[in-house]
Amino acid sequence: MEIKKIGIAGAGIMGSSMGQIFALYGYDVVIYDLFEKALPTAKARISQALDAMLAKKEITAEQKEQTMGRLAFTADMGGFRDCDFLVECVVEDMNVKHDFFKKLSGIMREDAIIATNTSGLSITKIAEAVKNPERFAGMHWFNPPHIIPLIEVIKGDRTADTTADIIYDISLKIGKKPIKVNKDVPGFIANRIQLAVMRECVHMLENGIGTAEDIDKCMKYALGFRYACIGPFEVVDFGGLDTFYHVADYLWEDLSDAKKPYGLFKELVDGKNLGVKTGKGFYDYSGDKAKKALDRRDRLFLTLKEAKLEN
Repeated sequence: MEIKKIGIAGAGIMGSSMGQIFALYGYDVVIYDLFEKALPTAKARISQALDAMLAKKEITAEQKEQTMGRLAFTADMGGFRDCDFLVECVVEDMNVKHDFFKKLSGIMREDAIIATNTSGLSITKIAEAVKNPERFAGMHWFNPPHIIPLIEVIKGDRTADTTADIIYDISLKIGKKPIKVNKDVPGFIANRIQLAVMRECVHMLENGIGTAEDIDKCMKYALGFRYACIGPFEVVDFGGLDTFYHVADYLWEDLSDAKKPYGLFKELVDGKNLGVKTGKGFYDYSGDKAKKALDRRDRLFLTLKEAKLEN
C-alpha cells in the first residue's frame, strides 16, 4: 500500500524526532500528545534540530520550511483518522498502551498500518487491544532516532508478513537500516545483546576485574570499534571458528549467569541514581557534565554516521 500520511502518538524526544525524519523525507505527519502543552515544545525541538542541519549545510532553508510545513500538531486523536500509518511511542506501560490502542481502533481506518515503538513489551500482548492485529507490528527505534540507523521490525504472533514488509520498506525509504525480528521474544534482538553484555560488565565491575572506565574503554576502543564494521558472526568467521570454540569451551562456564540485577547496579537504582537524568550513575554528571557528555555522545555518533559504512 502507498503510505502518504503518518501519525506519531507521543510528542516527546522520540516522537518528535520520528516526526522530523518522516517529514524531512516528504511525508505529511500528524504528531499527537494527550498533553497539549507538550506540542509547542515538540515543534520547537524539531525546528532547532533542523536549524542545526541547516547550519551544517545538510539541508537548505527551503527544505526546512517544507519539512515544518508537512507537520501538524494536535491533542485530538481524531487527527489520525486519515493516516495511512501510525507509530506509537507513549508511556512504556501495558495498560496505557492498551487504553490508547482501544481508542485508536475506533478512529483509524481498518486497513491502516499500526506500529509500536516499545523497546521490550510483548508485541503479541499489545496487539490484544488492536482491531485487526494482522496490521500491527513493532517498530523499535533507537535514541537518538535522527542519528542511530537501526530499526527493529518485530512480528507478533498475528502480524501479517505484508505488514512487516511495509514497515521494513518505509524504514529503508527514510534512510534507516531495518532488521526483522521474526519471533516476539523479550528484548527483541538489540536489547538481548545489550543486556547480556551489561550483565557481564556489572559482574566484572563487582568482582574488581576492571573499573567502569576501563571496561568502557575495552568496548569503545576494541569491541565496539570492531562491531561498528563487522558483526559478531563475521568476527568469528574472520578469526576462525575453531579458535572461538576453544575459548568458549572454557570461558562460557565462568561467565555470569545472574537472573536478576544485583550489587552496585541495584544499589544505584534503589538510591535513585539513574544516570544522566539524575546527575549520577556509574559516572558523575553533576553541573554541566551531563550536557557535555550528551554533546560528546552525539558528536561521536554523527562522526560515525558520516563515515557512511557500507553495511
